[in-house]
Amino acid sequence: MVAEVFAPEGLLSRALEEFTPRSGQTEMASAIARTIEHSGVLVVEAGTGIGKTFSYLVPALLSGQRVLVSTATKTLQDQLFRRDIPRLVEVLGLPVKTALLKGRSSYLCLHRMEQARQHPLLEESRAQKTLARIELWAQATRSGDMAELPGLDERSPLIPLVTSSRDNCLGAGCPQFRNCHVNLARREALAAEIVVINHHLFFADLAVRESGMAELLPTVNLVIFDEAHQLNETGVQFLGSQLSTGQLLDFARDLLQTCLQHARGLLDWQPLAQAVEMSARDWRMLLGKTHPGTKLRWTDKVPEGLNAQDWDEALEAVRVSCARAQVALDTVTEMSPELQRLSERAATLVAQLEKFSQAGAVGTVRWLDVGTQLRLVESPLDIAQTVQEKLIKPQVATETQRAWIFTSATLGSDATLRRFTEPCGLESAEILKIGSPFDYEKQAAFYVPEDLVKPSDPAHSAQVAALVARSASMIGGRTLVLTTTLRALSAVSEALEAHFSATGQLEILVQGQQPKGELMARFRQANQDGQRGCILVASASFWEGVDVPGEALQLVVIDKLPFPPPSDPLVEARSKRLEAEGRSVFNDYFMPEATLALKQGAGRLIRRESDRGILVVCDTRLVQMGYGRRLVKALPPMRRLQTPEDLEQALEALTRPSTTDLCWP
Repeated sequence: MVAEVFAPEGLLSRALEEFTPRSGQTEMASAIARTIEHSGVLVVEAGTGIGKTFSYLVPALLSGQRVLVSTATKTLQDQLFRRDIPRLVEVLGLPVKTALLKGRSSYLCLHRMEQARQHPLLEESRAQKTLARIELWAQATRSGDMAELPGLDERSPLIPLVTSSRDNCLGAGCPQFRNCHVNLARREALAAEIVVINHHLFFADLAVRESGMAELLPTVNLVIFDEAHQLNETGVQFLGSQLSTGQLLDFARDLLQTCLQHARGLLDWQPLAQAVEMSARDWRMLLGKTHPGTKLRWTDKVPEGLNAQDWDEALEAVRVSCARAQVALDTVTEMSPELQRLSERAATLVAQLEKFSQAGAVGTVRWLDVGTQLRLVESPLDIAQTVQEKLIKPQVATETQRAWIFTSATLGSDATLRRFTEPCGLESAEILKIGSPFDYEKQAAFYVPEDLVKPSDPAHSAQVAALVARSASMIGGRTLVLTTTLRALSAVSEALEAHFSATGQLEILVQGQQPKGELMARFRQANQDGQRGCILVASASFWEGVDVPGEALQLVVIDKLPFPPPSDPLVEARSKRLEAEGRSVFNDYFMPEATLALKQGAGRLIRRESDRGILVVCDTRLVQMGYGRRLVKALPPMRRLQTPEDLEQALEALTRPSTTDLCWP
């Protein structure tokens, strides 16, 4: 039945004009159908262009089972729920009820919206206008999903004021509990056959059993993880413990504001709140001026480089201030749900502070993030044990065995996909690898500029920027520059802005200057309706999940090989574990990680059968080191450009009128 849907004369071909039958897509869908039938575990690496979304949705829908689909990003989550699933439900003619479920901070909190006008931020006219828009939208929205509010900057400081978190949600004691958008979303999820969530929500629930998933998961027969390559790193964020001075400052602010509103005059709240705030600020000042993003190892009782007595005294001062606030709050908790919740928050903070005053748990790594605030982190090294004990293995003997599907375009370079399966506890899963249907030798070219200095040389970023400026000028922009560090992001973007400032020939878009959605919209619109061409310089999240088909993106430049930073505490701890096991840290960890990231970055280039483009990797280690050949082999089989003249000719070919002509010079 599944294969028939994907056949040349099948339902999809007849109903969807843009659908093209692909053998790899059918193979993947058939394998998933078999896995569903036998309640197995399947890991699928499906190359770009396979159409993996339809490959898992069609057998899932046809199975008649209750299905949970989890993605790495809210963007794909929305796309599945609002576009892909409705289209397939219509094509297949199935009476299927679907639901979208996100974390509570994605939904408007009616109670907090009512209180928002009392916040000091609302003294600004811009914030007042934004809140007025939200209040107007609140009267019409049914879902309360903040993503549905057009034009709202995802970085707006107003969003935390009108949404709730686990810390400040009042639960059943909230005066708006009956109308709560979060509870509505959870009720709809429990009543639906297909529920779309995200990895963050999934693992947050495993950690705290707070998101409603505790009720949902036992009723599901099939779980599908799309963009599964992010599963391990997402999981370890939630399965450990975290505490920040930002949380303490938020608590101090809420303590004063809430107690003055609900328990004014009963106790002197200001000194209690001030003690929490000042102790948290003093704790942060203990570190002095530190470069943002600094991570301090924490293998002993205190983080490296810090005086043990000073650290202990600062932590104890914070703990005592929170404990005193808790004692005071316990005397007034019956007066309002807000005071009850504050007391619970105080107790949680005290427990976390006590935890971080002791040695770290066995099998975890601990470190200190230092920026504008301190963030204390204790994390497991991977999610293998959690996956095996809490997911794959039934929790009770009577629990129904469910099917598990894990899929992504990039999961590893070896036949067993060990880089993914080992940290995720999936070594015994069935493995399926399906290559991309794209003709990379005709559609794409690959170039390594061998005249550049080494990436460790301070002049490297300037040379990368110069190459980008020359190349992008030839094709009118259409260029994505991916950097491995924020420092390189800054250096390359500043050099490009200086180069084009006089002529204004191309516009330089830089990650962080605008919301990601706005940057991508501007980039896609470049060279249309008289608009200037663009160069987008980005890092981090832009290495994946960026889909720009057609002529809008024809040159991807990667500044250097994306090896994990060896000084990162989590990387260091994983390396030490491999060493203890007698394994090669470089071959078993650094190479697989770099290979995956490089494939992800390169995957931004060719998104459709008609695309053409050039990948430039500005790292001479690819041609000078033995491991470079292994990395090149892991990339799609693109035509290799050997000289600067080859690159220039290939760039010129991209300027020809027809970009569907795949014949390169």
